[in-house]
Amino acid sequence: MQEWPLRLMRLVDHAERANARQEIVSSWPDGRVTRTSWGQVAHDARRMAQALQRLGMRKGDRIATLAMNHDRHLVGWYGAAGMGGVLHTLNPRLSDEHLVFIANHAEDRVLVYDRSFAPLVSRLKPFWRTIEHYICFDDEFPAWLDAETGDYAWVGGDERDPCGLCYTSGTTGEPKGVLYEHRSTVLHALAEIQPDCFDLSARSVVAPIVPMFHANAWGIPWAAPLTGCKLVLSADFDPGRIAELFREEAVTHSAAVPTVWLEMIKHVEETGASLGSLEKVTIGGSAAPRAMIDWFRRRGITVGHAWGMTELSPIGTLAGPPAEWDMMTDIEQLDYAARQGRTLFGVELRTVDDQGRELPRDGVSSGMLQARGAWVVQRYFKAPADAIDADGWFDTGDVATLHPDGSMQITDRAKDVIKSGGEWISSIELENAAVGCPGVAEAAAIGLPHPKWDERPLLCIVRQPESRLSEAQVRAHLVGRIPRWWLPDAIEFVDSLPHTATGKLSKKDLREQFADYVFPGAERMIGRA
Repeated sequence: MQEWPLRLMRLVDHAERANARQEIVSSWPDGRVTRTSWGQVAHDARRMAQALQRLGMRKGDRIATLAMNHDRHLVGWYGAAGMGGVLHTLNPRLSDEHLVFIANHAEDRVLVYDRSFAPLVSRLKPFWRTIEHYICFDDEFPAWLDAETGDYAWVGGDERDPCGLCYTSGTTGEPKGVLYEHRSTVLHALAEIQPDCFDLSARSVVAPIVPMFHANAWGIPWAAPLTGCKLVLSADFDPGRIAELFREEAVTHSAAVPTVWLEMIKHVEETGASLGSLEKVTIGGSAAPRAMIDWFRRRGITVGHAWGMTELSPIGTLAGPPAEWDMMTDIEQLDYAARQGRTLFGVELRTVDDQGRELPRDGVSSGMLQARGAWVVQRYFKAPADAIDADGWFDTGDVATLHPDGSMQITDRAKDVIKSGGEWISSIELENAAVGCPGVAEAAAIGLPHPKWDERPLLCIVRQPESRLSEAQVRAHLVGRIPRWWLPDAIEFVDSLPHTATGKLSKKDLREQFADYVFPGAERMIGRA
């Protein structure tokens, strides 16, 4: 067979040949909607590659973006990769300290950014040591491209050349860079379009709400050109505007973290808004509450419950229906959908105990989740040693159970599991049970020190607007839904919960907030001790 390297630019070349006129829609914060096509994106990406070379960029140089979801950002992705560069998406939600560290560690040479981030750029510019050129997507970018012809041949090379760089959010220690390859990214994109994953085709209309700076929008901008589907990009994540786009553009597929979907559900419940032609939503980033999955199912919308991480490009599993789906009861289907799904071909998973012994896939045993595969990290960028063991297994930091039917269920992050009396309490399952209680908008469970049990759960709850939900009502709801010994020792109602730069609950910040908290009754126990 022919030698045909799996390089990213083949994706946009294919879209240009097979689906050149298919629309790519961008919705801007000022209310404007602009339209382009896969053919135009391919042409503009060639012009950007020319422009980057004219600036002196060379193969392997890091080209950074600081931008929301729009077609110009998409052009930036393919233009950077097309000239042999490494696309580096900066997350504007990170702290200044982390943004300075990341850009300097990556040794970015060019930054292309949205005008809305100009104050951030001006503030950090004196601290970015390697960035030589700053180009604003709103201002200089159009003229910058217009100066080029687009008569350009993509830079070639080995399929294992680097093409992308994402950094972990750095919740503990400095952020770590994950360097993606052309081969790994193309294989990841091929896996994503499968029916049991994002289920994309030429007839799909995809609106990723997950930002392009968050784990490459879960790979959707790389997967979309494989099918030539219509892409709807919004720089505004307001739920009202997103719902309006769903209706106006006949969106069939979307993807976002649970906190975004919670806002969307709230908007629909309060306004009666329609979600139009929406057929499937993918929920990832953190575990989806069972009540959220049920909300979509009752409206005829399929839920794909995903698990992944930056180190997995990012998709590792997604819950496509099993062969016996139609014979399962509604409750059984919901139970299955609440898991994080089966692995895609290209990723292998296992769980191990504290001694590193592999655990059975019995649906009961819970242990440290490890992964290996075609798009799983081997070594962090510039790290002195590999991040995997001798057999290629990468420790994900998650605690999970593997079921006999091949599905996986996250029970916690290793650092968030609540260790009570020598047994584990899943903070995720406790939170998901609490979110199902009427009147609860959001919930977070953390383990705090206890004089007898080592740790016990504190449940923090954000009420829905106008709700007068009481602690007794929450406890009554939890009884029978979780083991009785999992019931929280205390429930605190809060105005809001802290989140990370990627929209996940920040348990670290929550533990710091309640660092001096003492459970009712624990004072007497401490006194007796």
